[in-house]
Amino acid sequence: MAGTSLYQDDDTPPITDINVTPFVDVALVLMLVFMLTAKLIITRGVEVEKPREQSGGAVTAPLRVTVTQEGKIYVNGDTFADDAGAVAKIADVAQKSGVSKAIIAGDRRTAYGGVMHAIELLHEANITAIALENERP
Repeated sequence: MAGTSLYQDDDTPPITDINVTPFVDVALVLMLVFMLTAKLIITRGVEVEKPREQSGGAVTAPLRVTVTQEGKIYVNGDTFADDAGAVAKIADVAQKSGVSKAIIAGDRRTAYGGVMHAIELLHEANITAIALENERP
């Protein structure tokens, strides 16, 4: 035993396993960050004062049409000079996302005709599943 190191053990093989605990921790943190920011990304748009009612629930969709008090229509935060541009944007977003549903967020003081016009634009772009957004009191 003379001449050998005190810490050298020739009987056990080297450790070749990968410790996956740090990898799982990082993956869970990244998943949490994506879950929290996804809500912010999807609900972007123009701020309007939505009606406050008890009915309704949380609905998410990649397509959001907003009608302001003046009747101006925004598609995912962008406004258009004519209806053809809005319909083209609606169809483009629906095609890219692969989802044919939309949310209409109308200001509570807007005229009924503005919301109906938004519904008509969605129908022209072949969007049939429509939800109306509101806030809970």
